[in-house]
Amino acid sequence: MSDPDSGASPALKAYQADSDAAGRRLDQWLAEAAGPDLSRSRIQSLIKAGHVMVNGAAATEPKTKLAGGEQVSIDLPPPAPAEPQSEDIALDVLFEDDEVIVINKPAGMVVHPGAGNTSGTLVNALIAHCGASLSGIGGVARPGIVHRLDKDTSGVMVVAKTDRAHRSLSDQFADHGRTGALERAYQAIVWSAPQRRSGTIETYLGRSSRDRLKQAVVRETQPDARHAVTHYEVLETFGRDQQASLVECQLETGRTHQIRVHMAHIGNPLIGDREYGGAFRTKANKLPDEQRRIVDAFPRQALHAWLLAFEHPATGDVMRFEAPLPADMTELRDALGQL
Repeated sequence: MSDPDSGASPALKAYQADSDAAGRRLDQWLAEAAGPDLSRSRIQSLIKAGHVMVNGAAATEPKTKLAGGEQVSIDLPPPAPAEPQSEDIALDVLFEDDEVIVINKPAGMVVHPGAGNTSGTLVNALIAHCGASLSGIGGVARPGIVHRLDKDTSGVMVVAKTDRAHRSLSDQFADHGRTGALERAYQAIVWSAPQRRSGTIETYLGRSSRDRLKQAVVRETQPDARHAVTHYEVLETFGRDQQASLVECQLETGRTHQIRVHMAHIGNPLIGDREYGGAFRTKANKLPDEQRRIVDAFPRQALHAWLLAFEHPATGDVMRFEAPLPADMTELRDALGQL
């Protein structure tokens, strides 16, 4: 193929097109030559912006055909500043290197800025924490979000710091661990206990016809229906009548609100889930005073992403991270354990 010029500066990458490059598109060949560091879409943007030189002349058309034997160089501009503002917000960092950062997200933190949440998000915090170590996702100095947790769900998240890591992690999450190392496990405290100690919930999820902001189990024929699979296991039950239980859920797919909808679907909504378990709130009235007080005061859905495993984008090592139940869920579990 080609060999990068080892004498090039970090911002200048140089390649030699060999005879096999003859007749190939510049963007296609250069994406292969650059390897995992630059995506084809990123290279196309660099070409159109005049940052790619062929035999010393700027090439501005990605579809330019090579003859073979050309000297091709990329003058990488510094990453553009991220649009979200940097905010000095403390993070619980479980691991960090040049490629990725793994954090234990607290409940109450939104992952990405959006309508109604323009500040105080995980992205704002990561821009401040990572600083110059963000090499740029698509040419912008921003963290690469490859999966999300709901605002009120706590637990382990991995975020990409480079284009290479972003592509690798995105592929792993898209594969859902079917062929790779990706593994995600959650713990939830739910009302009652599933009839079976373990099982698989397999449905289609889409927008609710009653509330367009909510998800629901829908027919496969609904236009936005998406296949969803959750595996669960009951870890502990509380009370002689099994008023509640601690359940572990593993995702085979990653749909919006998947665990919350699936557990409600089988009759065991998460304690504290106002959106999908509101009809079960009166169950707290049957609890002893102390347990009822703690359940009524619990401010969120009782869901925590306790385990995340993935293959490191650069080394190929399987990385595994765990985060114990946070204090609020521990208090809830301990209180219910006294039933």
